[in-house]
Amino acid sequence: MLKRCYQCRSRSELGSCKDPFLFNATQSENERGVSAVPCASGWCGKVIEGMGSFREDDYDMATQRMCVQRGPSDSEDRCAYTVYNYKKVYMCFCQGDLCNAANRLNASHRWPGGDEG
Repeated sequence: MLKRCYQCRSRSELGSCKDPFLFNATQSENERGVSAVPCASGWCGKVIEGMGSFREDDYDMATQRMCVQRGPSDSEDRCAYTVYNYKKVYMCFCQGDLCNAANRLNASHRWPGGDEG
């Protein structure tokens, strides 16, 4: 089955894409600007722009969730600071159906037997 990823973008306090992300696949169908899209690569991403303090009230902060064309070369879920569209951002990659809903994508800590792929 083709994996899906959430696709949306929010800036500051506006919009529904920011953390905490409160939707499941059914709810997202009814939310303007949030969709669950098929993703051929199976890799979802989350990008947080606004390299200020990363506080919830940071005006310049933007959150984007999307399908990415390919994941990290070692095929491990991860989050890291990187440059995306010429901006320094915090970016997360994950593999799994709608996995980019997670508030804290910290996949370097896998639970024993917890393969949710």
